[in-house]
Amino acid sequence: MNKIFTFIFIVIAFTTLSSNSIAQEEIPEKYRVHLDFSKVVNTLISDTPLTLSQPQSKKKKRKFTRSLKVRASAYNSLRDQTDNTPNIAAWGDRLKPGMKVIAVSRDLLTKYGLKRNTIVKIKGLPGTYRVADKMNKRFRKKIDIYMGNNRRKALKWGNRRVTIMW
Repeated sequence: MNKIFTFIFIVIAFTTLSSNSIAQEEIPEKYRVHLDFSKVVNTLISDTPLTLSQPQSKKKKRKFTRSLKVRASAYNSLRDQTDNTPNIAAWGDRLKPGMKVIAVSRDLLTKYGLKRNTIVKIKGLPGTYRVADKMNKRFRKKIDIYMGNNRRKALKWGNRRVTIMW
């Protein structure tokens, strides 16, 4: 019975969208629902649940034009490594475990052109990181990789030389 109501709802939604009252061009691509009615009918006959497919999103490939070798260490949101507000970064961003964030030395901000929220790729690590914190003035050509509250993971990382790209 549930499948019949699902089918009726899909037919009504499809006819409403394809009618002249709303032009397909007015609906952004990411909100359009693409239906294959043969799948709908086969789903109603079988016991498999109906899944609506959306068009594949086109991910932009980032081009990193600059690179630099720096010293990289790791840090945590722990009071003994920061001040009274271990979850607040230098620019006021709230840090949460799991975020891919780095802190950078101030010379990277002034001499090398990194800015707040710059997307950075660290060679040898998966994904990209965002510049959300800055380090004490005494450091030069250095980054700190945020590792949440996991002190053991940060100690295991240690202190390495890496290449960053932005």
